[in-house]
Amino acid sequence: MRALLDVLYPPRCLTCDAAVTEPGTLCPACWAETPFITGLACDLCAVPLPGARDEAPVQCDDCRHIARPWSHGRAPLVYGAVARKMVLALKYGDRHDIARPAGHWMARAAAPLIRPDTLIAPVPLHRYRLFRRRYNQSALLAARLAQALERPHCPDLLIRTRATAIQDGRSRAARFDNLRQAIAARPSRAARIAGRHILLVDDVMTSGATLAAASEACFAAGADDVDVVVLARVVHEDGLNTAT
Repeated sequence: MRALLDVLYPPRCLTCDAAVTEPGTLCPACWAETPFITGLACDLCAVPLPGARDEAPVQCDDCRHIARPWSHGRAPLVYGAVARKMVLALKYGDRHDIARPAGHWMARAAAPLIRPDTLIAPVPLHRYRLFRRRYNQSALLAARLAQALERPHCPDLLIRTRATAIQDGRSRAARFDNLRQAIAARPSRAARIAGRHILLVDDVMTSGATLAAASEACFAAGADDVDVVVLARVVHEDGLNTAT
C-alpha cells in the first residue's frame, strides 16, 4: 500500500516541492538550511552559546537575570530560515504532517530529561483562539513527542483562564505582564499533576513568558518538577548570548 501511495503521491520535502525518498523528511537543500542546535546551549532556555559542548550545564546571561520557574529547557532548532517556515506552516497552514518529524527532533533533545513519572502536556490555547484556529499546534507536537518517548501525555492538562492579546511586538516585560495568571491547571486534571514531573511543550520560545505561566500553574497544582521543550528557540538578533 505504501509503495502504491508513493507512486500516486510522490513524497515531497516538508518545506519545498522537491522530491524526497521518505514522507515527512527534508530535501538535502532544506536540511542544509535548517538551523539545528548541535553545540553548547543554555540549560534553561536552550539558546545556542559560543564554546564547545561540555558535560557541565551552563546558563546564558539572560537566564542569570530572569527567573525561570522550570528546571531545564530544550529545543532542537533555532527559529529562523527553514525552521521558521515549518513553525508557521504548522501553526497557521494546517500542516499537521510537520508535527511527526518535529516530535522526533524534540524527543532527541528532551530525552535526557525524561523520568519514570514524566507527564507530557502542551501549552494551552484559549478556547476562542482554539475555535478560530481549530487545533492547538503545541498539542500536536506534544502528542508526537509523547509517542516518540513512549510517555503519557495529557492534551488538556492546562487551560487559559482568560483571553490574552497576541505577544508579537511586545517587549519582554509586556509579554510577562500579558501572561500573568492567565494559565491554570484544569480542575478535572489537577490530580494528574500532583507529585509528578511535567514536561511542557510549545512550538516557539521567545521571552519564555508563556512557558513561565504554564510552569507556575503546574507548581501551583503540586508538580514535583517542571521542564520545557520547544520546537524552535528565538535567538537575539545581536547574537550576544554568552554563557556563565
